[in-house]
Amino acid sequence: MTIVQAAFWLIAIIANVIAVLLWSQGWSSLLLLFTLAFTALGIYDLKFSPHTLNRLYPIAAYLRYALEFIRIEIQQYFIASNTEERPFNREQRSLVYQRAKKTMDTLPFGTQRDLMETGYLTIMHSLAPKIVAPEHFRVTVGGPQCRQPYSASRLNISAMSFGALGSNAITALNLGAKLGNFAHNTGEGGISPYHQQGGDLIWQIGTGYFGCCTPDGEFDPELFSTRAQSEQVKMIEIKLSQGAKPAHGGVLPAAKISAEIAAIRGIRRDKDCVSPPTHTTFDNPIGLLKFVQQLRELSAGKPVGIKLCIGVKSEFMAICKAMLETDITPDFITVDGAEGGTGAAPVEFSNRLGMPCHEATHFVHNCLLGAGLRDQIKVIASGKTASGFEMLSKLALGADMVNAARTMMMALGCIQSLTCNSNNCPTGITTQNPVRNKALDVETKHKRVKNYHHATVDSCMELIGAMGLEQPEQLTPNRIMYRDENETNKHYDELYASLQPKELLSNAINPFYAEHWRRALSTTFNPLNKI
Repeated sequence: MTIVQAAFWLIAIIANVIAVLLWSQGWSSLLLLFTLAFTALGIYDLKFSPHTLNRLYPIAAYLRYALEFIRIEIQQYFIASNTEERPFNREQRSLVYQRAKKTMDTLPFGTQRDLMETGYLTIMHSLAPKIVAPEHFRVTVGGPQCRQPYSASRLNISAMSFGALGSNAITALNLGAKLGNFAHNTGEGGISPYHQQGGDLIWQIGTGYFGCCTPDGEFDPELFSTRAQSEQVKMIEIKLSQGAKPAHGGVLPAAKISAEIAAIRGIRRDKDCVSPPTHTTFDNPIGLLKFVQQLRELSAGKPVGIKLCIGVKSEFMAICKAMLETDITPDFITVDGAEGGTGAAPVEFSNRLGMPCHEATHFVHNCLLGAGLRDQIKVIASGKTASGFEMLSKLALGADMVNAARTMMMALGCIQSLTCNSNNCPTGITTQNPVRNKALDVETKHKRVKNYHHATVDSCMELIGAMGLEQPEQLTPNRIMYRDENETNKHYDELYASLQPKELLSNAINPFYAEHWRRALSTTFNPLNKI
């Protein structure tokens, strides 16, 4: 018998004796009922509980469970510093909240960051700062094969499906996009009624073809064409993979699948909705580009692009080779970083697969540049953007635009409780629970989404001006400085190899790219001797 077990019996016996004596003297029976319940629970723990801790530490084990239940909150509110939490620290979250609410967002008493820390990023300011004109806050998406180009904001809402997010959250995001004149990516869950509030949409087509599929889950061209020609749909994005779970299908837990979601997606409610890891309409790079062309024709010439997380480098280069051979190019490529978030993903996939956004954006930009395709295709970087500087750093590495998801949720009121996969989101954002969902005030929150977007874009452009530049296109990787382990600054051109225009088509290719380019085959996603 352990000390705790012995202590339980001793306390239970003494407490029950005292309770009986007091009850017999006319005291309230509540104390007696409490001690009897205490004893019964302890006996259950000792004899019947499936948990080892309860058997060894009756009653006392519940304290451990209670502390574990509030561990995240204790860590967040009482232990962690302003700069050490992940995925977003207190400083980043506070900045989003302040800008969304239009409250003071300045920093008192100097930086709390260690400016000499290895990996710390900075930019070099100019003694001749400029003002970036408003026309540079937007960029036109649409290559030579596009008949309906779209003027997009430099910052847009990244893919988040109805189902992963509740109806009020989706409604507020789309109204915010409408109010702020920027785009809202639907996520692979399809276009729900809550997306249709007037905000510009990027319709994402995933491997499940939700919203444009036949009853057996195959792509339905006629249904796609009907929905894609909606005035609200400005761009179409074919999702190949995402950063939080590359090479893994999307996951919507069964607990979050309502009858409405099942009807919109055409799925069952009694099990998790797991999208296939691959598309059924194509199985090689040339097939992918033919699908791009098909969607462009079916949508009456709207911009069509692809979204992917970079893994095997030669696989993306295979797509580039297929572009050169077929003369079919997507209008944009969304590069999702491995640090991207999701409502539910296997731990190993989130932690161990995929290329980080900075490195991946630079790689994609250089591949397109080296293949002579960069001027036809816009690059969108998607991965952990909270501030104007984080937006700027992606633009400097080759992106034309940036997508943000989790910080847009924070503008709605997300507190990073890390319960997105439980249907118990305390802020009513990532839940289908009607009580929690209705608690999110759309009228207030959609304005905060707009406020955060505008403040972040303004901050980015102000930083560009502080660097002595007049437009984002003048940003280059050598403008971003990286503190190395020797406490010296290196610019990104020294960390990442760059290519010259059409260099991949020459006989003198940078060694970092040469072997991957040699292995890439336009006819397969399985290049020679994968590395």
